Amino acid sequence: MKPDTDQSKAPEAQSVPKHESKPDAKDDLKSMPLAEVEKKLASSPDGLPQAEAEKRLTQYGPNEIEEKKANAFLKFLTYFWGPIPWMIEAAVILSAVARHWPDFFIILVLLLANAVVGFWEEHAAGNAIEALKAKLAVKARVIRDGKWVNPAARELVPGDVIRMRLGDIVPADVRLLDGDPMSVDQSALTGESLPASRKLGDAVFSGSIIRRGESSALVYATGANTYFGKTAELVQDAHTVSHFQKAVLKIGNYLIILAVVLVAAIIAVAIYRGDPILTTLQFALVLTVAAIPVAMPTVLSVTMAVGARLLAKKQAIVSRLVAIEELAGVDILCADKTGTLTQNKLTLGDPFSVNNVSAEQVILDAALASRADDKDTIDLAVLGGLKDDKALKGYQVVHFQPFDPVHKRTEATVKGADGKQFKVTKGAPQVILALAANAGEVKSAVDKAVNDFAASGFRSLGVARAEEEGKWMLVGVLPLFDPPREDAKATIATALAMGVQVKMVTGDALAIAKETAKKLDMGANILDASSLGDSKKEETAEVAESIEKADGFAQVFPEHKFHIVDVLQKRGHIVGMTGDGVNDAPALKKADCGIAVSDATDAARAAAAIVLMTPGLSVIIDAIKESRKIFQRMNSYAIYRIAETLRVLLFMTLSILIFNFYPVTAVMIVMLALLNDGAILSIAYDNVHYRDQPEAWNMRMVLGIATVLGLVGPIAAFGLFFLGDRVYHLNHAHLQTMMYLMLSVAGHLTIFQARTRGPFWSIRPARILWGAVLGTQIVATLIAVYGLFMTPLGWGWAAFVWGYALAWFLVTDPVKLLAYRILDPVKAGTKPSSKGEDRPGDLTPQIATRAYELYEQQGHQDGQSVQNWDKAEREVREDQAKAEAKPETLAEPKPETEAAESKSGSGDQAADRGQCPT
Repeated sequence: MKPDTDQSKAPEAQSVPKHESKPDAKDDLKSMPLAEVEKKLASSPDGLPQAEAEKRLTQYGPNEIEEKKANAFLKFLTYFWGPIPWMIEAAVILSAVARHWPDFFIILVLLLANAVVGFWEEHAAGNAIEALKAKLAVKARVIRDGKWVNPAARELVPGDVIRMRLGDIVPADVRLLDGDPMSVDQSALTGESLPASRKLGDAVFSGSIIRRGESSALVYATGANTYFGKTAELVQDAHTVSHFQKAVLKIGNYLIILAVVLVAAIIAVAIYRGDPILTTLQFALVLTVAAIPVAMPTVLSVTMAVGARLLAKKQAIVSRLVAIEELAGVDILCADKTGTLTQNKLTLGDPFSVNNVSAEQVILDAALASRADDKDTIDLAVLGGLKDDKALKGYQVVHFQPFDPVHKRTEATVKGADGKQFKVTKGAPQVILALAANAGEVKSAVDKAVNDFAASGFRSLGVARAEEEGKWMLVGVLPLFDPPREDAKATIATALAMGVQVKMVTGDALAIAKETAKKLDMGANILDASSLGDSKKEETAEVAESIEKADGFAQVFPEHKFHIVDVLQKRGHIVGMTGDGVNDAPALKKADCGIAVSDATDAARAAAAIVLMTPGLSVIIDAIKESRKIFQRMNSYAIYRIAETLRVLLFMTLSILIFNFYPVTAVMIVMLALLNDGAILSIAYDNVHYRDQPEAWNMRMVLGIATVLGLVGPIAAFGLFFLGDRVYHLNHAHLQTMMYLMLSVAGHLTIFQARTRGPFWSIRPARILWGAVLGTQIVATLIAVYGLFMTPLGWGWAAFVWGYALAWFLVTDPVKLLAYRILDPVKAGTKPSSKGEDRPGDLTPQIATRAYELYEQQGHQDGQSVQNWDKAEREVREDQAKAEAKPETLAEPKPETEAAESKSGSGDQAADRGQCPT
């Protein structure tokens, strides 16, 4: 390493202030001889001292582009621009012209309240995404003070020496210092479809993806001074419109059109009757504002942000918020075998050797073709198979070629203790056989050994050696075993019970895939992916059906993953795909919900919608449960919003057209809208029960239930209007206050009917929802009792309105249940089976589900799998024996999980195990 005195000198590139460097300076560093670049940057292949790196970080700034953040005040002003704000602003102006000052101030408060709430919630959602960005930050391998460290890529400075390998996103503009030629994907920068080759001394730009090879590199430009100008953007815009949001926005458009039509009828009749046009117009505008779902965008963003935070606590980082909604509808999950279904902890078995080569020699040759620094699981397993830790001493690795997906092998040139050089390689057996000169004489024996290993669930690794310039000779085959994760069997059964079929996707041989699937009870219908086409091929109906019915796929290449997802999507499935490698990126991007598993490459994380921070499949199941809860909350909101709009619009319109009476004032409508919007935000935190089937938008059901609730409301309102007007002979001012309180109380009670499919008491509301509704209704009652901007009603009449509203609430709930029974009947016994058929008497799914519950109760900790399974089997078989002893109890068995929920009352833990009430 150079002395600190040399490195403390400001490099020539630093003489220009950050963000003001001359364009040609960068070009010089990109093209000038490597030695001169090192001199200019006062660096060397040994990197920088930490103190110097910190000094340069201060001078250059972080290795990132400064995001242009919108001025907060200007952003706030945008909430006063658009169709909905224009209508409210028009109502404010008309109130001022008509000198209705109470209306003027209250409508102005509504306008400001909507802007403040919307601005604050979007700001909070933005902060949540920034927090997620920090967790997904790209790391770099940098040498500082002579040691390799892993700081965030934003801390890189010119002069740093980094290490790049397969799957990495290049974090800054660099010059290659060593290694073999690398294959670099620059399509995001240059539009080139084919990877480019880069050799010693060549420049590689920030944002490129390493497709093959490994090398150290010297950083010469960071941040705004890079060619690309920015590191990979892992977290996309939080406000992308998804399928579900589009559906909800269609509901908003429907409500706006309905409001405009009814309001136009009111205006036309008022003109015909000769009513004051200014007052009528102001009232009509306010009524339109009250009918329009002003809070809809805010409720959407809040619900998504809350969901993202909940998933983050469960170690699933959402990089695109809309992926939460997509995940709720996933019915097929294509899962990687290694690391997701298995432990990714390879152990070495007894080797098979040829030509009297000893087993120890086969392991030694394979170990010489391995490198511990890369932390590769296969390399670590091979090195761990050495009986003598000192066996590698005396050997010097002259050159090492790391594994890449094209060649499917590693290779090393080694100098022995005697000074002679030889080469060793390890990789896929068929690849090593194709390389070996003795393949003809050993092929049959090797094939038999590989098949025998595969039948026992072992992966095979071919090993070959070449003396000096001699030919490659295959020396043996190493068996590697990756045991299934302890929670995998129960998790797969749980997924199946939730309507999600898990299909194994692996590059391993067919026999290994079948053996692993057998151990996990996944089904034995495993397809050999080598028989499939690629993304450009249109499969026949028969092949497409075989893909749909398959339990998994073996010998899968990256293009097969993309093709499998494409075929399943064309067959009408919502597909989730897990992946970890750079070559998984296309399939992750193609899937409805791409999931990057733990320890995935930067490229896979960039392409995925959800990034897992812990290994295994159970976290994906947790994420599916959470996403379905979020979907349920949005479903509840949609039903409530439609029903409430219909209630207010129909009652107001019919009152004006038939009775020529304005049942509430413009100020009352404004306060109704203000209190409604304030309370409904809390639905994002409500307790819900996720369904045991993938979610799909059922517009017929939503509109039907909402219409039933929306039609019962005006009937109840006209009943109270009749009592007040004809029975108790209240004057118009008192009648208006009474109807205001009725619309407010009954409207908020509708939330509790819209949020459950069963009786309103079947799921206890979250405290925040209960508190929000109770709080707003206390305010509404006090306003009516003491007459704020209206005639005082008094406590007696307020109690009468509350009693009347509660009575109608109890009447409406059975009507809702009947509507559900007609519009969306629940069919019993529709659980899917992994084989596509029911298996009477098979208790495995129940045992697995119970075992998974025990696993969840222990905090997702491995080590108790066998005990959990035994305990679950005892419990299930005891329950089965009791049920058989009492056949009459079999009519409607209540799931244990649902029974547990009814005892627990509320909270996320209960909701996690809940069933949808029927």
